[in-house]
Amino acid sequence: MAKKAPYKTRQMTELLTFLKSVQGSHVTVSDICNHFQEEGIAVGTATIYRNLEKMMKEGLVAKYVVEGTSSACFEYIGTQEDCERPVCYHCKCEKCGKLIHMQCDEVENLQQHFLEHHGFEMNSLRTVFYGVCRECRKSGI
Repeated sequence: MAKKAPYKTRQMTELLTFLKSVQGSHVTVSDICNHFQEEGIAVGTATIYRNLEKMMKEGLVAKYVVEGTSSACFEYIGTQEDCERPVCYHCKCEKCGKLIHMQCDEVENLQQHFLEHHGFEMNSLRTVFYGVCRECRKSGI
């Protein structure tokens, strides 16, 4: 018997389309709600959460929770057939709270250094660098 494709509602399709359009970025449920409101698409907050949970179980979406933040962030990562999930780190602005997704060879070198010289393996999905983002530095907040 052939494996049945997961059932997708119109709301899930809209959410998936949006997440793919911002692939490589982190978005909160609030960001998603604002997008749908701006586009005139009627999707409730509970529906967004429910669909994000389904997508996480299917391996399409990753959820990031950074301690000290009130909102979880989500990122479309696709399926393993689409791409290999990259190593990512996060930068959190201490002024505006923005969470920045970062892929950087230099940080990966640091991760390798910690492992080889200190026997410590960093968890890239939970590693967060704190500081002040470019926009906040420019605006002097």
